[in-house]
Amino acid sequence: MNKRIKHILLSGALASSLFATNSCQSDITTLNEDPKHPSVVPSSNLLATGLYQAFYYMYTGGVNFNNYRFFTQQWTETTYTDETNYNLITRAQPRNHFNRMYVYSLNSLNQAMKNLPAELNADADIANNKWATLEISSIFVWENIVDTYGDVPYTQALQAETIKSPKYDDAKSIYLDLIKRLDIAISKINTSKTSYDTADLIYKGNMSNWQKLANSIKLRLAMNLADLDPTTSKSLAEAAIAAGVIDSDASSFSLTFDGGTFSNPLFDDLVASGRNDFLPSSVIVNPMNTNSDPRRSAYFTPLANGTFKGGTFGSLNSYASNSHINPNFTKANAPAKLFSYAEIQFLKAEAAARGYNAGGDAATLFASALQASMAENGVSSADALAYIAAHPLDAANWKQSIGYESWIAMWNNPFSAWNFVRRLDYPVLQTPPNSQIGGVPYRMLYSDQEYVVNFNNVSAAAAAIGGDKATTKLFWDKF
Repeated sequence: MNKRIKHILLSGALASSLFATNSCQSDITTLNEDPKHPSVVPSSNLLATGLYQAFYYMYTGGVNFNNYRFFTQQWTETTYTDETNYNLITRAQPRNHFNRMYVYSLNSLNQAMKNLPAELNADADIANNKWATLEISSIFVWENIVDTYGDVPYTQALQAETIKSPKYDDAKSIYLDLIKRLDIAISKINTSKTSYDTADLIYKGNMSNWQKLANSIKLRLAMNLADLDPTTSKSLAEAAIAAGVIDSDASSFSLTFDGGTFSNPLFDDLVASGRNDFLPSSVIVNPMNTNSDPRRSAYFTPLANGTFKGGTFGSLNSYASNSHINPNFTKANAPAKLFSYAEIQFLKAEAAARGYNAGGDAATLFASALQASMAENGVSSADALAYIAAHPLDAANWKQSIGYESWIAMWNNPFSAWNFVRRLDYPVLQTPPNSQIGGVPYRMLYSDQEYVVNFNNVSAAAAAIGGDKATTKLFWDKF
């Protein structure tokens, strides 16, 4: 991430905070306008800010935000146990994630779309590509919000100038609208032209990759609908796969941090903090040990005797007596990958297992997914092939096979891991010893601030979903 991108991000972050508030000013203030520092921030700055904020706060392992890594029980703690026992009140994680996604990410992208038409561009295809880039980025964030909370403000969201208390929309309706929006965005893309350059922190204006991402999001939405509405799910999934999804690690949705001003959040959480609060959990380490999984050395550090040991989930643990998270993940400039080729292959394997036309049979796609995960983590071909041969798809128990292996493969993408676990119900996660919610989380609570500023609407939403509890399942989580 070079100096120009740093400037883009800092400018966009300031703009995001300004656009997120209401203000009034007299016409006389125009006398103070500085033509070299325009008050209307370019859409490129806002795109970079929206993407950076989304990646940082979806990927973070910090206890103050999404807590996905604890929801999936892949990480545990050493000094405190509140988060691994699902205390979501003391640190206000629901509020913090809600605000980061809406105010810092979505609001930046939304404002960019408002500013875009005024930016002169003689090439209509490039203008359409820029619009599609912003739209697909927004939909990616919307998916995260809906799959984290359930019913949320949508049609009346991001309109603070006119709507102070936005209603909460039905999550399934949001899903279906996101799919329509994806189709429109895809239709506007001209893959022979570019869009943004350095401001596109992910694909640098490569619209073929943005098109693949859009189809991939559509596939993931479709698979989440599988148990609720199998007919719609099948139609959407087959269309997405046929149109072209992420087809290599090179087209994965991944952001590499600069390691200076903008560091990988795991570096901030585990290294820069100077604390040793987090460990891999025995919940994931033990079955990987049982299976002699060759990804262990990529995921964890070995003990002095060469073995791997995870901490007990939900209890206090000794940092020195357990394996640690591999330092490759905690480098300041390490990438954050939020939608990988391996995930796509697991989604396709699941689609095939459900009887969809996914471009191959379930067993072959499952093996391909494992191979993609092995390659992504630097496992040798010989070790990868040996593991795949020893762990083929169990066709009679495909949910268990795909659920477990996708959870292992998504070790460093906990939001995706959480989706697989909730949808397939494998692996079966156990309630920690002092769970504050009486079970394991299927959703995030609503922001406590919403009960102050938007009480009627959030209360109605809570009633509609079956109660504002972390154990309330999302609309698509039927089993």
